[in-house]
Amino acid sequence: MVLIRSDRKRIRDKEEAMEWRFSQVFGERTPGEEIEDVDIISAIEFDKCGKYIATGDHGGRVVLFKRTNAKDFNDEKQVFSRKMLEHMDYHVAEPPKYSYITEFQSHEPDFDYLKSLEIQEKITKLRWCTSSNDSLFILSTNDRTIKLWKVSDCKVKKMKEADHLSQHVSSENSLLAEQSFTADPNNMTISNGYRLEWINKKPDYASPSFRENWNTILNDLETSTARCRRVFSHAHDFNINSISTNSDAETFISADDLRINLWNLEITNQCFNILDMKPFDMEDLVEVITSAEFHPSHCNLLAYSSSRGFLRLVDMRRSALCDQNARILQDREAHGSRSFFTEIVASISDIKFAKDGRHILSRDYMNLKLWDLHMESAPIATFKMHEHLRPKLSELYTSDSIFDKFNCCLSMDGRHFASGTYGVFSLDGGHDDGLTLKASKTPNRASHLQAAPKAKSLLASLARTQNRRESDSIFSGKGISSDFQSKIIHLAWHPIENLIACAAANSLYTFQA
Repeated sequence: MVLIRSDRKRIRDKEEAMEWRFSQVFGERTPGEEIEDVDIISAIEFDKCGKYIATGDHGGRVVLFKRTNAKDFNDEKQVFSRKMLEHMDYHVAEPPKYSYITEFQSHEPDFDYLKSLEIQEKITKLRWCTSSNDSLFILSTNDRTIKLWKVSDCKVKKMKEADHLSQHVSSENSLLAEQSFTADPNNMTISNGYRLEWINKKPDYASPSFRENWNTILNDLETSTARCRRVFSHAHDFNINSISTNSDAETFISADDLRINLWNLEITNQCFNILDMKPFDMEDLVEVITSAEFHPSHCNLLAYSSSRGFLRLVDMRRSALCDQNARILQDREAHGSRSFFTEIVASISDIKFAKDGRHILSRDYMNLKLWDLHMESAPIATFKMHEHLRPKLSELYTSDSIFDKFNCCLSMDGRHFASGTYGVFSLDGGHDDGLTLKASKTPNRASHLQAAPKAKSLLASLARTQNRRESDSIFSGKGISSDFQSKIIHLAWHPIENLIACAAANSLYTFQA
């Protein structure tokens, strides 16, 4: 991002005053509460304007939350001029508040009889799709099957509260059927010479109680319903690790360990295999695909990461198969002694494009790296997340913690990053280093560890790791302590505001700056 000096100073001053604080929590655990595995959150995703949050869990359910105090400029169709953006200094008067709107069962357990393989219902990834109307479209996937869901707002009459009004309705009906005779000359005379007495027997429509009850019936209740519109299946032989929607609003990709498929949102019975890394002999396999992401603005470009720590950028216009025509981004400056765990910890678990489309953020077990697409030899910034755990890699391997796949995310302007770790998550604190916050109502700031020296001259503040107190408490004298059971793996950054949503087991926390 290129900024003039005055803009840099203004942004730097604003960053120094950035203060992260707790905003909201859903599904908060009580001390000592046992958590069922099906309730653990496995995916989080904001929609493109930040009005909705979608979460998926191990039980195959998708839960949607809607912002209740959204502002007009949160609409993604709102257009601002450059002058307006430069002079706009928006401060949130109150924290963004979200409320639960609906949930639905997206996937069920399945069994592949040909391979004698059980397929879990766990939601692996969620992605919002672009919509031209008020309906919401979201892609959800488990290990093998992708589904497109349409979520619509519908209006339901609340008739239960009308039961106590039946007395008025029945009395009115009986009144119409009843002929009351009177000799009052002021009343209306009917053809047979009798007069119907309406004045005292009809219900008082002007009374506040009747009007309130009647409005209760007429007022509609807004609710949301989800319906499965498409099922994309039988295209992957290995577990799906990522899906990504394209900027053309028509296609998306799905990636497993060895293949990347291109789908059309309207066609379910065929897809195009644009990348195949499966060797003729599986013994020759040296790496697998770990994540794939479309470019935010160019529909022909996509990036994917591998278990060897490589990032590859491909152009679908150059070849139908993209595995032989890729630009490789590799950290050739990485040095240090190699061991049995070197390739394991180098495996990239998640990648995210910045909004400018020029930078990519990647996360492996030990580091968070920022890449420039114009610079292939090394990342432009490297941040050590778990360096204090390096002497304990053997214990991490024994407990399988070394295979934890942490996500990463970027802010709306691409200047701030966040990623998860054990017990806390790391994010920028508006200084030359970062800070860590615990996923709780009272997040305690940890002290900072500085980034790589060359990162300071590029960006003022980026995500960091936890302090020495946290690292000392992670391990006990007998090995890995229970703190490793508390990990922040899934998190997402609001596309417009400085708001982060992160999952801690079955709880969803939001933090605002």
